[in-house]
Order: sequence, then C-alpha cells, then structure tokens
Amino acid sequence: MKLRIAALVIAGLAASPLLAAETRCGWLQNPTPANWWLDDADGSWTIMSQGAGEGPPGMDLISDISERDYVRTNGNYGYACACLSVETDENEEAITEILSFRQLPLSKCENDGKLSTPE
Repeated sequence: MKLRIAALVIAGLAASPLLAAETRCGWLQNPTPANWWLDDADGSWTIMSQGAGEGPPGMDLISDISERDYVRTNGNYGYACACLSVETDENEEAITEILSFRQLPLSKCENDGKLSTPE
C-alpha cells in the first residue's frame, strides 16, 4: 500500500511542471490603468491587462513606481527600471506570480545594451 501511494505521488510530480523562480530585470511599464508588463532581454512579459482581473499573486509587492526614478508618459502612468523574482508561463509570455520586486535607477536599464528604451 505504501509503495502504491509513493508511486502515485512520484507519477503526479513527474506529470506536473515544476515551477522555479527566476529573476527578470528590465523596463517595468504601466502605461495606462491596470496594464503592466516587463520588457527584459528575453522579450516582453505580460503582468496584467485591463479588464482581465487583479493580476498575478504578488502584484501588491510592486510599490508606487512613481515615488522613485521614473519616467511619466501618460498622466500618472509611465515606466521604471526594476528586477522582479517571478514565475512565468513561457508559452504565454506572462508572469504568473511575483515573489519580490526591486526598483532600480533608470540608468541601470538605460545602460543595458540588450534593452530598448520604452516608447
């Protein structure tokens, strides 16, 4: 009986994808209400879209980016440079959970040759 339970647990683990936190750094953009994404060296990662719900778990870890080094582009909206520890869905190019957030000086992203400056 114990062996059968152990086999079921192992089979279940093998069938489900293991999630691993990854650090992604780049331009954190919030151009309009409830629209957030991160552009890093690997591409653009959707965090949340207006009308699609509250965003991923951990969204509350992103502090008010306008209080630090920040570029205002649309009223109270804009972008900043940041690093986030996240879990992603690579197929959807989406961030599925935010584990930590750290805002960086704009110069960090501006001086990164792998990043394009947001429009």
